[in-house]
Amino acid sequence: MRQVALGLLLAVTVTGCGGSDKSPSGPSPVVNPKLTAPAPDSPADGAQLDTLRPTLTVRNGASDQAGSRTYEFQISDSEDFSTLSVQALLSFRSSITKTGVPEDSSGKTSFVVDQDLQPTTRFYWRARVVQGSTSSEWSAVGKFKSRLVGFLRAGELYDPLIHGETVGTIVGDATFIPGEGLKLNSAGSFVRYKLPQTISTGEFSMEVKGLRANGPGNKTKVYGMQEGQGDFITNEYRVDIQYRGAQGSPPNAIQWRAMYGDNDHRYEPSTSERRASVFLLQPDKTYFWKSTWDSEFRTTVSEVGFDLTPFYNRGKTVDATYKPSPQYAYLGSPKGRSGIESASVPGAIYRNVWLGRQPRPASLGSALQ
Repeated sequence: MRQVALGLLLAVTVTGCGGSDKSPSGPSPVVNPKLTAPAPDSPADGAQLDTLRPTLTVRNGASDQAGSRTYEFQISDSEDFSTLSVQALLSFRSSITKTGVPEDSSGKTSFVVDQDLQPTTRFYWRARVVQGSTSSEWSAVGKFKSRLVGFLRAGELYDPLIHGETVGTIVGDATFIPGEGLKLNSAGSFVRYKLPQTISTGEFSMEVKGLRANGPGNKTKVYGMQEGQGDFITNEYRVDIQYRGAQGSPPNAIQWRAMYGDNDHRYEPSTSERRASVFLLQPDKTYFWKSTWDSEFRTTVSEVGFDLTPFYNRGKTVDATYKPSPQYAYLGSPKGRSGIESASVPGAIYRNVWLGRQPRPASLGSALQ
């Protein structure tokens, strides 16, 4: 009997030890969904829009698992989306990222932009679907152009001039040429802008076509600025940027003058520099003119679509502050005491005009290209 009892005890012990080798069952591993990227649906690729707040629509992506899905949209003025964190203008957006847009059961999901995009700009956009912590690949990149419109406000002026309107005032005979710009038909024609606030440091730039060598006039003006509305030639805050006509000294010279309050603060290239600045501009070519002013006043001119390196580049250090009040700016210039032969360049065509406290945003006007 004692031997039987001992055998039973061993059997129970062996059975108990065998049971302790079994591990408790754990949770099933999480399998992330496999997501297919959405596809751009509208606006049409490259479309010119008449709004600064477009609606972007994608055809929904797909998932191999049930569950709710949202979408992320990105808009940028750069094709590689490298400017998503950069804002060039205070009141307009040059990039937007929007997350958490619920998927629409219709098969298409839309995002209505709720902030004004930068005008007259080519934009790029894309989207992806998100489920839980998993995101799909980005969709193909779509393109659109924001509304062609200008603005004039404290510190910033922009005027496309290619769609039959201007934020300035046209004086004299001028014609809008669709897709090209505003043409000044006579030496007495110009566009006037009254600035809401003085821009004491900044940039004034534009594209100009129709300039030709040996044109009429003497100290003909491409653009300029002044204080108030007195005689332009004697104004103590006059800035005039010239392409001299056939009666110029010398003809076809690019020249400029900047007055900072009185004749003791007058800045311009020297006579020898002016004589070395003769260029035979061609009326069928478009030139980019830019003047900047801070610790120096500088004017550059380059050929659009050829080489952005300026062929004209002259500047002078200044020791005064540019502070006209009120400040007016011009395309061309009013006639002063020097007469009509020293006013605007007849036949000049202007577009894509910028005047601001900061440099021109690189993408502003890209919708015109």
